[in-house]
Amino acid sequence: MAAAARVIAIAGNSTAAASSCLLIKTPFALQRCSNGLRFNNVRRSSKRLFSCNAIYNPQVQIKQEGQPETLDYRVFFEDTSGKKISPWHDVPLHLGDGVFSFIVEIPKESSAKMEVATDELYTPIKQDTKKGKLRYYPYNINWNYGLLPQTWEDPSLANSEVEGAFGDNDPVDVLEIGESRRKIGDILKVKPLAALAMIDEGELDWKIVAISLDDPRASLVNDIDDVEKHFPGTLTAVRDWFRDYKIPDGKPANKFGLGNKAANKDYALKVITETNESWAKLVKRSIPAGELSLV
Repeated sequence: MAAAARVIAIAGNSTAAASSCLLIKTPFALQRCSNGLRFNNVRRSSKRLFSCNAIYNPQVQIKQEGQPETLDYRVFFEDTSGKKISPWHDVPLHLGDGVFSFIVEIPKESSAKMEVATDELYTPIKQDTKKGKLRYYPYNINWNYGLLPQTWEDPSLANSEVEGAFGDNDPVDVLEIGESRRKIGDILKVKPLAALAMIDEGELDWKIVAISLDDPRASLVNDIDDVEKHFPGTLTAVRDWFRDYKIPDGKPANKFGLGNKAANKDYALKVITETNESWAKLVKRSIPAGELSLV
């Protein structure tokens, strides 16, 4: 689908579940299953539909190309016809009632630095490289790590609340703190709980702390105070992990804005809304895309 047809309006606020108004072709029904989300087609129409507070997308399936931990390895997302779609652009962000889609790039207790290739067609998940070599974290990451689709941290936008730092040109990152180890490409329903404003070499790189709705403790945690109560030490551990992970490579520690502390759920929702709006401008080509793929 053309990028301009994905979004014609973005509506929302920082304290309630914001909703996108999407203009796309094929509606689907969302069902919960043990490994995340299953997308089932409800009907097909030759006409484009406009709706708010609804979820629209073809059924999603995963196709791996190449061997893991090689330069050629890619995880593509496809619809039922086998057509490639973008996990960044075509998976819906808003699922209603303060619930969002989360795409797993790096399963917990692993170290390969997997990420959506924002500069490749259909933005598959691949392993990041540096100087032609595959990148690994110096130690395992302790949470399921990935992105919020349909978000973008605008590199031309300075955040006055976080030392005037500019966005890092990527989708917003998520740390899912549930107990299960997920798989690359899993799409989970999550609720945001907190936000950390990491500043990486001068760029703002938000980290949203969230929990999957199918986690046994999901009903117990709804905001930052609940995280401290039911997952004690987790927010500090997340901050310290991302502060220090580059030190073994001889780089300085990352910094954090907002007083070096995690912000609450309302602030996390504000970040999601603002970056969703930035993404909408990007795919409507109101902002130059540079080398980013909008397909």
